[in-house]
Amino acid sequence: MLPLVRQCRRFYLDYFSQPASDRVLYRALRKRPAHKILELGIGAGQRTLRMLEIVAACRPESQISYAGIDLFEARSETDGPGLSLKAAHQQLRASGAKVRLVPGDPLSALARMANEIGPVDLIVISADQDRDSLARSWFYFPRMLHAATRVFLEERETTDGPAQLSELSRAQINDRVALTAPRRSAA
Repeated sequence: MLPLVRQCRRFYLDYFSQPASDRVLYRALRKRPAHKILELGIGAGQRTLRMLEIVAACRPESQISYAGIDLFEARSETDGPGLSLKAAHQQLRASGAKVRLVPGDPLSALARMANEIGPVDLIVISADQDRDSLARSWFYFPRMLHAATRVFLEERETTDGPAQLSELSRAQINDRVALTAPRRSAA
């Protein structure tokens, strides 16, 4: 892209892109690009493509690895819009990133793949994830974290309300992980 076009695109993503909650993520990626990304809940793929675009623009020489976990074809009407596995792979492969897509809910997919995915730089969790599955999947997060891993969690206050994307602190992550730790009963 031409420098002026690139600057206009950057300005658009940082200040005018929709949904507005994603702008926090785009700005954070520009400050500290992530080369290894895990996203739980791809949805229609728009945010994913934008994330990959930003990282590629910041560090064009480095290889980006992306892993996405989603229900894909198993989505129901209540899960909202989404892509099929094939469509998601075609769309994301065009970005130039090394793409790995894993069908399933957070718990079942991370139980199978957490060790294989390994430490990542960025984890993005969409609001459309099953709450129970996500709550139990925090057990697998320590396997994917390193000292500089950033975790962004998208939440809705009401089912119809707008989603808010926020970065979790290390203490918040540790609290969620602690809730999933196996408990031993007293004898």
